[in-house]
Amino acid sequence: MSFRILRPLDRYILGAFLKVFLVTAFGFPLLVVIIDATDNLAKYLARNIPPAQVALSYVYYMPESLVMVLPASVLFATVFTIGSLTRHSEVTAAKASGISFYRLIAPLAVGAIFATGIGLVVSELAPVANGRRNAILAEKEGFGDAARYSFAYSGEGNRVYTVNELDARGRGSLRGLEIRRQGRGPDYPTVVTTATSATWTGRQWHLQEGVIHIVPTDSVGKPDRAHQEMALRFVALRDRRMTESPRDLLQKATQPDEMRRAALGRYVRAMERSGQNVNPTRVDLMLRVAIPVTCLIIFLFGAPLATSNQRGGAAFGVGIALATTVLFLMLVQLTKAVGGKGLLTPELAAWIPSMVFGLAGLVLLAKVRT
Repeated sequence: MSFRILRPLDRYILGAFLKVFLVTAFGFPLLVVIIDATDNLAKYLARNIPPAQVALSYVYYMPESLVMVLPASVLFATVFTIGSLTRHSEVTAAKASGISFYRLIAPLAVGAIFATGIGLVVSELAPVANGRRNAILAEKEGFGDAARYSFAYSGEGNRVYTVNELDARGRGSLRGLEIRRQGRGPDYPTVVTTATSATWTGRQWHLQEGVIHIVPTDSVGKPDRAHQEMALRFVALRDRRMTESPRDLLQKATQPDEMRRAALGRYVRAMERSGQNVNPTRVDLMLRVAIPVTCLIIFLFGAPLATSNQRGGAAFGVGIALATTVLFLMLVQLTKAVGGKGLLTPELAAWIPSMVFGLAGLVLLAKVRT
């Protein structure tokens, strides 16, 4: 006797879920693209960007839009699937056959986990797509003709530069420079180089008056007490690995929305060391995990809620899903503002929408007749 993880009823329910999920997951981003094109197409064409390139930029816009609508797609799929089963008395028939409501919605949990996985993967691809979209649309933010102040730059080789002042005139110079390369252990320690100033030589930077700190770290990046920290003071130093020119640092800085999670984490830590307010960026960093995980949480909210729509039909299900989606997006924006202002820790603020819907889902699920 062959063993099957999904029984015929499970496959039937999961199939119905995936049909609605895929339509909404790709339909909502397309609607967002149409709205954005309506508002901004004339602006893009006024920059003499070829229409084909504008169209390509909207292809790159899809990953970020997809991540944001995944929880709504899971909600729509859950509400429509359970609502259809309820209206056609299939839920009642399943219960009469000895199948509890919790077991009945197990395939939907599989679908929600699938959506969560998609969200985590796409959230890593979205920054790359954002960078290409910004390059096409000439959205790179300028920082003045020849100067930039208080910024961080993610360089090659896991190095982060924090700079107080950049002057790109003439040969180019920096003031208040910190270079940090994160280590992994005593054999590959963290190296932090600080310099009061630096001058561009044409191929690399010449640092003046600074200190090199060598910090042995353990496997999780904390100081290793078994090895002593070292500090070397220098008058002049040529950094052969810092090959980014003044114009690179001035005009080609990577924006936070173009960084993957690991790079954005290093950027946040570098900005914190320079004394900048990074709370909004910390919230965005945590949301890259929280929003995909919300797909699983919002399934717990939508499944019991959908059992109440047998009289209202499909229109009632659409209303429930739309209202919940709007509420969820409003809550995300509200908590982003609260976390950005420092009224709550950014990490807690990012997870508040998930916690609210998770708690409401557990309460509703406990009240469902099984």
